[in-house]
Amino acid sequence: MVNLKLHYVSSVAFSPDGQTLASGSDDKTIKLWDMASGKLKTTLQAHQYYVSSVAFSPDGKTLATGSWEKTIKLWDVTSDKVKTTLQAHHAVRSVAFSP
Repeated sequence: MVNLKLHYVSSVAFSPDGQTLASGSDDKTIKLWDMASGKLKTTLQAHQYYVSSVAFSPDGKTLATGSWEKTIKLWDVTSDKVKTTLQAHHAVRSVAFSP
């Protein structure tokens, strides 16, 4: 018998220019996909629990990710590094930027 661990994607967001798709998953990762080729560009890892939400800033330079671990991380999309970690008071279910 094969024992498979299935993961699910909880959130996706297109970059403002439409060239990148971000996906957040229960495997604690965020994946950035190149829309022209359909290939994975990079995998971001810094959360300790499920990634529940992803959102690009209006200029496309920052990605916000929320997690059930009660954090919001702001990523520099050009360097794939966490710029800031915000502590929330409960599990984060959704993130968004103001236009």
